[in-house]
Amino acid sequence: MNRTLLTSALALAAVTGAAQAEQVFNRIASFPVVKNMAEGEDTARETSPEIIDVTEDGMVLVYTDSPLGVLGRVDITDPAAPQPMGNIALGGEPTSVAVIGTTAFTGINTSESYVAPSGRLVAIDVNSGEELASCDLGGQPDSVAKAPDGSFIAVAIENERDEDLNDGIIPQMPAGFVVKIGLEGGTLDCDSLQRIDVTGLAEVAGDDPEPEFVDINALGEIVVTLQENNHFVVIGADGTVASHFSAGAVDLDGIDATDERGALRFTENQQGRKREPDAVKWIDDQHFATANEGDYEGGSRGWTIFSKSGEVVYDSGTSFEHALVQIGHYPDKRSDAKGVEPESVTFGEFNGTRMIFVGSERGSIVGVYDATDPANPVLTQLLPSGVGPEGYVTIPSRNLLVSANESDLIEDGGARAHVMLYAYAEGEAAYPQLTSEGMAELTGWGAISGMVAEGDSTVWAVSDSFYGYQPRIFKIDVSSKPARIVEAIDITRAGYPAQKLDLEGITLDGEGGFWLASEGRTDRVIPHALYHVNAKGEIEEEVGLPAELMAVEKRFGFEGITLVDGTLWMAVQREWADDPKGQVKLVAYTPESGEWGAVRYPLDAPTTGWVGLSEIVAQGDHVYILERDNLLGEAATTKKITRVALSQMQPAPLGGDLPLVSKEEVRDLLPDLKATGGYVLDKVEGLAIFSDGTAWVSTDNDGVDDHSGETMFFTVGQLGTGY
Repeated sequence: MNRTLLTSALALAAVTGAAQAEQVFNRIASFPVVKNMAEGEDTARETSPEIIDVTEDGMVLVYTDSPLGVLGRVDITDPAAPQPMGNIALGGEPTSVAVIGTTAFTGINTSESYVAPSGRLVAIDVNSGEELASCDLGGQPDSVAKAPDGSFIAVAIENERDEDLNDGIIPQMPAGFVVKIGLEGGTLDCDSLQRIDVTGLAEVAGDDPEPEFVDINALGEIVVTLQENNHFVVIGADGTVASHFSAGAVDLDGIDATDERGALRFTENQQGRKREPDAVKWIDDQHFATANEGDYEGGSRGWTIFSKSGEVVYDSGTSFEHALVQIGHYPDKRSDAKGVEPESVTFGEFNGTRMIFVGSERGSIVGVYDATDPANPVLTQLLPSGVGPEGYVTIPSRNLLVSANESDLIEDGGARAHVMLYAYAEGEAAYPQLTSEGMAELTGWGAISGMVAEGDSTVWAVSDSFYGYQPRIFKIDVSSKPARIVEAIDITRAGYPAQKLDLEGITLDGEGGFWLASEGRTDRVIPHALYHVNAKGEIEEEVGLPAELMAVEKRFGFEGITLVDGTLWMAVQREWADDPKGQVKLVAYTPESGEWGAVRYPLDAPTTGWVGLSEIVAQGDHVYILERDNLLGEAATTKKITRVALSQMQPAPLGGDLPLVSKEEVRDLLPDLKATGGYVLDKVEGLAIFSDGTAWVSTDNDGVDDHSGETMFFTVGQLGTGY
């Protein structure tokens, strides 16, 4: 859908308010918040959108940015093209924000130390940036919430613990509390401030409550999560405690609870796992939903709906986490702690449907639930987010959902922090594009690299070294939408999972088995090698590289493998020691004779970073090659499919002069990578081409490690001619 049509559809939906058939959320834009820095500022500094809200007219987003100490603003008059409005300096660390009209009520942490906490609640004009009022809170604020009728503000005064003291175990004084401040004439009435005591309630460190999150219902009741205390408090409209109860615990079965590097095994359990909820949101005047992120002793990997009297109306158990497993968003490095770590929850009613939105901080996914029946919410969608979604705001009047994604990976060369926008409109869900849903056994996957097509609708794929203890071949049915993994074949040696593999290429051997290319890395004792495996995944032959290649070896080796008339061809990702700058090898190996050879391929010149190869596929009279830079987002310039005529693929002996082939660009993939409204992903890794020329492309999600977890798996139609 183009931008004009999208904007028109949004406007029509907003005007009519009529429910449309098959309405879904799809991401329409991503806004890197570094754009809100002023000209001349150091954009290499960390920036992080955390808690987000919107002005009453739904046109300006306002978010807290703790590292910069500012409120950021985004103009979403055209939601498909958000524009920077700049930052407002606060003179302290913002912790949360709630907007009424065009006034942003912001908690600011001014604490000198953990034992001397302090903070302010300020009212700021969103348009001018002027501070309108300020109230001393008497402690360190965390969450801020507004009453639905705009009559008061509630603040969770956490007085957070020092996580380096006594291993972070509470109690650590001073105790936290809750503040309620009335509004007069649309601004703060500091004289009305109520300090509400919540000590002596929780079974866990009751003398040291640490209020984490607050929300207010239409009756003026405040619900408070005491995350570290594993407890809830409901405060009545009169400012006194109306009820309180434990958040309880959950028995988790069918989880991966071991942090070994690179194996997804959902066969373990955790019994009596404390929920330790973070975010909380009223869904009506009697019920609220919580995201059970966990802390030192808990985290149930899911979310819960409670009645305000303490009854568990619904608990997701492991179902939310399992849904993320199936779409490749399971963060294996968090297995022993909190798994997908649900941290955020919000609520909105869209065209008459009551919806709950649950954010996975580590899985970087927004789960959309139809909560028409609070006892039986139904997961309807999983939306891709930026890295580390922290806060959300719903804008039903404009059919919009917005996420604030706090992780800024600038130090690791990864994605910058983003705000992402989703439109609720008629159409098909654009995500996920690949899933293992429907398999008899819960099957996790990620880091898809090499691919090869077979028959009319099968793509075989491998995952790379991230899953070093569980190398696998995946059979994918591309006739389904989304494409579906229907089989996972473990690669074995003598009956045991093969190790020391970094699989980056796969091709059919013509006899029911496969040839696999492994990219070596000597400093990690991973060999550069080819592996011949049978249909069961058993390694039958291992072929190391010849001395001529090992003498000039570098870290970035084979990426892709294809078979042409009995000869295997492998693309080398980057220059090795004997390659001229800007040229890489396409290496040939003939299994029957054991002969090696190569040609050289000319790379595009990088604008910055580097350019290399990620895949090679023979089809028709050409080999097709994925060429990409190592950049993402707006910095990315080279993501393309090229081809080289087979007539040029005449390998010369290694160690001597190698012929230089010429290439032809077939498709620029940048428009495809921008099509789902996200930032451009860096690792375009997989290419498979069917006999009619129809090509499929995939991206590598790095095993959800310092990555959004997003995998794009899409067709670009028929490539070239002559099939």
